[in-house]
Amino acid sequence: TLSNVHKALDAGLLIIPVINKIDLPSSMPEKIAQDLEKTFGFMKDEIMFVSAKTGENVEKLLQAVVTRISPPKGIAENPLRALIFDSFFDEHLGVVASVKVVDGSISQADISNKEKLKFLGTGALSAIEEIGIYSPHRRKMEILKCGEVGYIATGLKEIKSVRVGDTISFQKNSGVLPLPGYKEIKPFVFASLYPVENDKFPQLREALQKLGLSDSSLTYEPESSMALGFGFRCGFLGLLHSEIIQERLEREYSLNLISSTPNVSYKVFLQNGDEVEVRSPALLPDPSRIQEILEPWIEINIFVPSTYIGSIIKLCEEHRCILKDMKYLSEDKVLFRYEMPLAEMVLNFYDDLKSVSSGFASLDYDFLDYRVVEAVKLDFLVHGSVVDPLSQIVTKDRAYQLAKEVLAKLKEVINRHQFEVALQAAISGKIIARENIPALRKDVLKKMSGGHRERKDKLLEEQKKGKKRLKRFGKVDIPQEAFRNVLSK
Repeated sequence: TLSNVHKALDAGLLIIPVINKIDLPSSMPEKIAQDLEKTFGFMKDEIMFVSAKTGENVEKLLQAVVTRISPPKGIAENPLRALIFDSFFDEHLGVVASVKVVDGSISQADISNKEKLKFLGTGALSAIEEIGIYSPHRRKMEILKCGEVGYIATGLKEIKSVRVGDTISFQKNSGVLPLPGYKEIKPFVFASLYPVENDKFPQLREALQKLGLSDSSLTYEPESSMALGFGFRCGFLGLLHSEIIQERLEREYSLNLISSTPNVSYKVFLQNGDEVEVRSPALLPDPSRIQEILEPWIEINIFVPSTYIGSIIKLCEEHRCILKDMKYLSEDKVLFRYEMPLAEMVLNFYDDLKSVSSGFASLDYDFLDYRVVEAVKLDFLVHGSVVDPLSQIVTKDRAYQLAKEVLAKLKEVINRHQFEVALQAAISGKIIARENIPALRKDVLKKMSGGHRERKDKLLEEQKKGKKRLKRFGKVDIPQEAFRNVLSK
């Protein structure tokens, strides 16, 4: 809530402060009002005290919305410009864009004249199937005027053509400028999703297609792995987005999935001057060809009670954060502003933040830029073979610690074989860590009730040769559950 308020203040929006649930015996409306005054500078007489349960002051709140918030400032005579703030897919109407009409208007006459819509950001064209408002369900209207909020059904079958923040106008209106502030949404976190049962790959593809219809920020492309079979490389806006998508796939479509370790998109500049975008460790070029690697950085705002200041500072120092500002919003609330690599956010930073603050800290972040990083590709080998799904791009100083942790996990989940199995971590072919899974022992002398020592030695020597041959030609079967345990954080 605090981070959203600061965003609204920075955007110059008018805010009506409301204290709800004043009917509860444990409520402290006067104390909360003092906090609002100290933290945000609200005047006492502009704070509303409301109980939605009893209805107290609800009418006054609605009246305050009407009187305090100024009407939309648009020009009705200008060509149509409508801002898209949401979109969803309807089986009969195609993609439906939720819009605010900033300038001009759109009416049933435009539908009758078969006017074409143009999306100024993407350049896509579409017909007009239906226009209307939400009340709260969709209701057809004759016209959407300047300043009104409603929907426009486009008939398009691809939701990626209708992006949030884009501007809609008529194709005939040449020279119309789009509304300011539109930016194409780009994923920053990438992870691979594989079905535990390989025959469920078509269901996973169909599920992603359906989710993509209602979520234009989700990107996915097919990929395959020798260990995990067929799956998809998916791009997400952030960690929360990736968790929601995976949870929906598992709950709504009854899929049992394995997710690779999330990683961010890196910019790699090669010695020949080319620039490569690396979204997966498998795509990282050979180190001899790389001039420098750039990683995305974000600015984070952490709101936390003052009793947890020490824990927050220690946690941020462990995650390569740079402190930019720290200020007290009130006697017991502190705002930290840090710059940190997005890759550190992926490494369970949010969970750790909640742990050290007993769940009281709130977090907000925005993309900053790309900065140079000394990163390497960390490979994991099982019995001499590289296991691609376990490969990661990490900073050089953290590679050894991470290698030991993953190898320890692998040693626990991979079954023992008739021969010794080597688990190794490597950077550019150089082994930096190793664990061994000991061989299963079989007592070949158990059935011998007696006999000369030379006979026993002969049996043991034959067993030794067999073990050596198995170690050379044997294959290690890594169960799916092992990947699930290792890749889950």
